[in-house]
Amino acid sequence: MGARKRITAEKRKEAQKTISFAKLNDVPTSPRKMRLVADMIRGMEAFRALGVLKYSNKEAAARLEKLLRSAIANWEAKNERKAENGELFVSLINVDGGAMLKRMRPAPQGRGYRIRKRSNHVTLHVDTLNKENQN
Repeated sequence: MGARKRITAEKRKEAQKTISFAKLNDVPTSPRKMRLVADMIRGMEAFRALGVLKYSNKEAAARLEKLLRSAIANWEAKNERKAENGELFVSLINVDGGAMLKRMRPAPQGRGYRIRKRSNHVTLHVDTLNKENQN
């Protein structure tokens, strides 16, 4: 690895140490359904987002609630203190497509219809509100 690549990689690693995030891979839900729930909490205060997810009747909301709790716990572990109400917010949430299981379903007249069983990957970043005001 060249010196320039190593320096940028080290900078990226240092920046990653200050960011608190949680990842959820291979969720057996289509990315479109997960994005509907993710859009509800994007940019929202963390504890308010937990309340929204708790009372949402979507199946993906329970998975995102658990992921958000994990991200908050990661922030608390890095900062060595409990998060206060109104301090954290969901700074970034990405839903990417995962592996797709391809199946065939019998159809009339000897044909076969394709069934694509989709999955997704979710990345959720949590940050403090005062950092947002400084930028």
